This record gives sequence, structure tokens and C-alpha cells, in this order.
Amino acid sequence: MRRRLMGVLFLCTVSLAMAGVPTAAAPAAAVPVPVVPVPVVTGPGPVVAGPVAAGTEPGHRSGPEPGSHWFDERAATSFTVEDGRFVDGAGREVVLRGYNVSGETKLAENGGLPFASVADAEKSAEALRTLGGGNAVRFLLSWAHAEPVRGQVDHAYLTAATAQMRAFLTAGIRVYPDFHQDLFSRHLFHEDSWYTGDGAPKWVVDAGGYPRESCGICLFWGQNITQNQAVTRATYDFWHNKGGIQDAFLTTAQTTMAHLAEHLTAAEFAGVVGFDPYNEPHAGSYDPGQTSRAWERDILWPFYERFRARMDAAGWRDKPAFVEPNLFWNANLDFQKQEGGLLDAGPLGPRYVFNTHFYDQKAISGVFMWGKAKDGQYAGDFGTVRDRASATRTAAVVSEFGHPLGGTVADKAPTVGKAMYQALDSRLPGATWWSRPEDSGPVLSGTQWQWDIYHGRHHEPMNGNPDKVLTAADAWNDEDLSSVRLDDAGTPVLRQDARLLDRLYPSATAGRVLAFTYEDRSRDGSTTLTWNPVPPSLPRVRELVGSGQYGLLLWRSDDTPAPTELHLPASFDPARTTVVSDLGTVHGPPSYDNGTPIAVAPEPGGTGSRRLLLTAPQTGGVHYALITNGATSPPEDLLRGARDELTAWAAATR
Repeated sequence: MRRRLMGVLFLCTVSLAMAGVPTAAAPAAAVPVPVVPVPVVTGPGPVVAGPVAAGTEPGHRSGPEPGSHWFDERAATSFTVEDGRFVDGAGREVVLRGYNVSGETKLAENGGLPFASVADAEKSAEALRTLGGGNAVRFLLSWAHAEPVRGQVDHAYLTAATAQMRAFLTAGIRVYPDFHQDLFSRHLFHEDSWYTGDGAPKWVVDAGGYPRESCGICLFWGQNITQNQAVTRATYDFWHNKGGIQDAFLTTAQTTMAHLAEHLTAAEFAGVVGFDPYNEPHAGSYDPGQTSRAWERDILWPFYERFRARMDAAGWRDKPAFVEPNLFWNANLDFQKQEGGLLDAGPLGPRYVFNTHFYDQKAISGVFMWGKAKDGQYAGDFGTVRDRASATRTAAVVSEFGHPLGGTVADKAPTVGKAMYQALDSRLPGATWWSRPEDSGPVLSGTQWQWDIYHGRHHEPMNGNPDKVLTAADAWNDEDLSSVRLDDAGTPVLRQDARLLDRLYPSATAGRVLAFTYEDRSRDGSTTLTWNPVPPSLPRVRELVGSGQYGLLLWRSDDTPAPTELHLPASFDPARTTVVSDLGTVHGPPSYDNGTPIAVAPEPGGTGSRRLLLTAPQTGGVHYALITNGATSPPEDLLRGARDELTAWAAATR
């Protein structure tokens, strides 16, 4: 989690900058995507203007129970990597969106678990679905608590973690566990230290004989990664398996995976989509003459192969490993960047997923970016992620991203967050999306850091010090990134704009996504941010959308019979949602019934969250759908005009 911090190595960055070292990496050039011919659609389907069908108002569940539609059970049976994308059991292209659950795992107060109880996990899962719009979580686990004594796995810990994980799976949320570490171990740090870590058990540290930890003159916790000799030596020892500590970790990981496979039902286990072996890997220190690229090739990649073998042995053969490169491979400050990105690993799919993090180190530093993020700010950075996934022939996930919500740079959070989600949706800035949709690229999966319901209500004796109890923010190295907290009544509430977090996105596409954009109209204080306005060349679409939120999906269907799904944010009351598509044009989509081309249904899990279902003919072809909440009661001529404009626009993209 080099997030907030990686203005990191702050004093080093300042001195390097003063020495004339460049401070901005040139954005990677976009790789053109072939233009796909789009035929002008004839017979566009009915225009329906009217109220939503009874029973689909917000908060009212009607019709079949979640998961009982004919395609849901099949969709949930598997999750694989095929042709560089995630695919569900119904053969649809899947996008994962959600959060890390949670930084609480790094604390001792709940025994290395994300929650104090299963009830809290259930409360968090429901809120993550209904408030945060998520369909996936990266679920943090602690090696220190899983193996507190060498060779003795704590099955009570694994049982508790499994029960808490089940709360998310039951809510219809896919899960990928992560054995988390930062600064190698909390046990490297003495009780009066300014900093702390998490990860390895105490017995590993005791056996290492490491020097008393000290970061020297450090202003950010991430400086410990390269400046604290205790951290660098312990990390180096892990990668070189000193005393068999890597072997021990792998054995515990295998036991953990076997425990999950045994104690989750088959349906629940199908919702576990893979495993993240190691958070933010770094060498600690390099051998003489060794480069970061060589370290990835000769040290990191063999570790991932060993972990992959343990997955297979534990009954996870059909699930991918979510593998991360050297954490500095995509740093956006030149003097921090190190060559990497698993350049020598060869094709990764379907056994591995290209997994990375991204934090704007310039913005977090408070020095290298004085202003706020703008339209297209991270198009190049996230384009590089797409390019590496494509080169390795696998799917990609940005498993951590975010920005501090408290502190001196918190004023940047609304624009940084909007720019990051924009870059997940498309590799294009809003200013050029409408004129170049064919270059939009795949929609990226991502899990924001983080979702901690205990934010601001912790009771954590830092490094075991009873005189240094942390309660504020995330209670870990001055971090403040949780998107959620509990109010005084114990109810989860968002700490960020709901328009930013609860987003429209194509969660499952029957075919291939060709282009997608979402204008969330999120706010920076009292200012509404609009980075992708409908162009004047589409006046009827512009009128229909007005000042509302909108998304536009362009996709090529195939012979998959299941419908395309988009998560429908709570701000899209079905009664006031308008869909303009070649499949039909509807204001107030009805409840789903087999054969209804445009409809609304609950998302699986029973939380009350909703999805939009689009059913295209199984003859293939390119389709479009504009979804907006900007019109209260649009007249039929406006709907027809908007459809005609979009049909012509889609045809012109060929």
C-alpha cells in the first residue's frame, strides 16, 4: 500500500529533485485498438415512456429471490481468465469493482481479522454492496495470526476468517484473499517506534537477528521500505528463504487455501476467484549487479510458481493467482521507478492475473503536484496496466488505488478519485471519448483501498504499547483512506461522495466490451465535476442527459444467452432511469422477465442493490446502451431523437 505515502522517500525525493532528477514520468503511449465496424441498426425496438413497473422502487424487493433468475446460478459456477479477460460461468466478460477489506487486518485489536464479529462482517458486506456499489473484495489475511508458532497453523483463526469471508460471499460479492504485508512485520518495530508493520510472525523476526529498527530521518512510513535496515534485511531473507521462512509461509498458505476449500460450500467456494500471494513485493536490497528486472525474473517469479503449485495442491487449480510486480514498477516519479512489470514472465493467462497497485505519488507528496487532478490525469498510467496485461495475455486488476481523505493533501481526493475511476473505465480522457470510442480499451477491474467500518473508532496499542493507543482514522501509520465509517447509531456511512463510489459499470457483458464511459457528476466541495459532457453534435442526447449522470456501453454480442449486466447505482431510481439502446428505448425499465430486452433486477445476495439487464439477440453484432437519470419524464420525440443520434454515432465509429 504505497498509496498516500509514496511521495515516499520524501527527503530523498526533494534532494534528488534539487539535484536535477526528473520528477515526472512520461505517460505511456496508448496502443491503438482496431476500429470495429458498427452497422446502422434497423428495427431498434419499442419506445416506452412511462412509470417503472410496480415493485421496483428503491428499497422494495419484488419478484424472484436474488440468484433465482435462470442465468444466475450458471454464472456463479466459475470464474476464469480467457482471452485476456475475466469470464463467468455463463460465458460473460466480468468486471470486478470493490474495495480492500480491510486495513483492520493489520491491527492487533481484532486478532488479525477484518472484523470483530461475523455480524460486523455482514453489516460491512451489505453496505459495501448498497452504498459502495461493489461486487468484489480483496480480503486481507495475516500470516502472523495464521501461524503464530512455527509449524503450527491456528485453525481457529482460519475458521473465523472463513466465517467473515462467507458474509461477503453470501451477499453476492466475489472474494480474492491476500496474505498482506507492509514493512515485513509488526514485530520488527519496538514499542516506542514512530512506525509499525504487518505480515510475518514474531518467530520469524526472533530468528532473524535483525538490528534495532530505525528509519533515520523519515517523514512517511514508506521510506522504511528502503531505508530501515531491519526491514530491508528481513525482506531480503524472505526472498532468499533464509532458515526456510519462505517454505514455512508457503506451507501456511497451502493450509489456509485447503481450509477455505474444505469449509466453504461448493457454491461459496466458486465465489472465491483467486489468491493474491504477496502484497507489494520488493527485494529489500539487491545483490551486487542485480537489477530490478533481474530480481523479478530470478527471485519473484520462481516464488509465484511455487505459490501456484501450492494452490494446485490445495484444490485451487481452476483459480488464478493474482500476481504483483515489483511495487515500484509503475511509480509516477522517475527517481522512484524501477524497471519491471513481469517483463520476462511470458504469457500469464489463464493461470495468473496481472495484479498491480497505483497511487499518485506526486499528489500524495504535497510537493510534486500542487493543483488537483484533471480530466485524463491517469489515462497513461492505467493505459500501461492495460498494455502489460495484453502483452502477458491475461486479465488485469488494480487491487489497490486511492488517496488520503485526511491530512494536508486531502483536498485533492475528490479529483484524484474521479480521475482514477475514469481511467479504470476507459483509457481515454472525457474530452476525446466521444470522438474516439474505438480507442477506449477494456474496462479494468479494481479494488479501492480501503473499506474499514471501524474508521475513527479503533483501540490499537501501537506495537503493543499500552501507553500509545491509537483510535483515530485507520490507526496505522497515520493512514486515513477508509471510504466508510460507522455513525453514532452503528450504521455504515460513506466518507466520500456516493456519486463517485457507487458507479455504473458493466459487471457482466454477453460478448466483448468495445467502449465504456461513465460521467458520475461527483463533487469537489460544492463544485460538480463534469469531465465528459455529451458533445453539442448530439443535441437530443445532450438534452436528455441534462445535468444528470450517464453511462454509455458499446459492446459486441456473441451467442451467450445470458443478458449483459450493469450495476445500477442507488442514484438511478428505476422509475427515473432512461435507457436508449438499439435494443429499445425505455423510461422506467420494468422488472426482469425472460425475453425483456431492457429490465431491472436485484443483484444476487439479497442486499437490495440493483442491476440493469440488457438482452441482445444471439446473432452477434454491435450494440449500444445509454443509461441516464437526467430526465424526469422525457417525451417520446426526445427519446426517438436521442436514439437516432446514437445510432448514427455508433455507425460512424466504424
